[in-house]
Amino acid sequence: MQPLVEMRDISKSFGGVRSLDGVSIDLQPGEVVGLLGHNGAGKSTLIKVLSGAYSADSGQIFLEGKEVKITSPRSSQQHGIETIYQNLALADNLDVAANIFLGREILKNGSLNEDQMEIEAKKVLDRLKVNIPNLKLPVYNFSGGQRQCIAISRAIYFKARVLIMDEPTAALGPQETAQVNELIRNLKAEGVGIFLISHDMHDVFNLCDRVTVMKNGKVVGSCKTKDVTEDEVLEMIIAGKKPRVLRDQA
Repeated sequence: MQPLVEMRDISKSFGGVRSLDGVSIDLQPGEVVGLLGHNGAGKSTLIKVLSGAYSADSGQIFLEGKEVKITSPRSSQQHGIETIYQNLALADNLDVAANIFLGREILKNGSLNEDQMEIEAKKVLDRLKVNIPNLKLPVYNFSGGQRQCIAISRAIYFKARVLIMDEPTAALGPQETAQVNELIRNLKAEGVGIFLISHDMHDVFNLCDRVTVMKNGKVVGSCKTKDVTEDEVLEMIIAGKKPRVLRDQA
């Protein structure tokens, strides 16, 4: 199957520090790939290259087999790539619809078309089975799980094919985590590809089809979660040791 997105031999340096050294990674439609590694491993830099925040020094990015140039966050979005950072980038004082359309508002005769934005917001929330009882409330009234779902709904409304999620459940309780995890499964079923950055091994093994582990700016290895144990993944993260399944393939 053709990858939805493929990054080949991506390198990036800051001064004399090589943050990415020939990194290759891919993502299939309807797949969740966990991107793992200690702080400084290079995973955030890699994701910022894909999201357009950084430009790679070398390497290629392909979407559905076609090479693309991503030069800014806007060009990344135009290619159907959306990023949800830990801070969610929500405006707390604005209501749900205003947040979903933040920066990409629907206009009518030069003015905000608030009624249409509310209709469209309800459509995408219903489609993703997200329960928000009152769309007119400022988002600071909602739980962490609901806020995360609003941020995800914004990405999906604008036809994201690739979703990058940075620690989506880090600050959530068990019930809110379950809510977000269910939404991720719904997105998989729609064919959205997801890169999931997480330190929570339970979430990783619960949600991810594959894991890719980085260390010191390089990929240690990539394997299906069903083929490895949590301990083997931790060894990859801490010691850079490949699990048996990858050693057998070598």
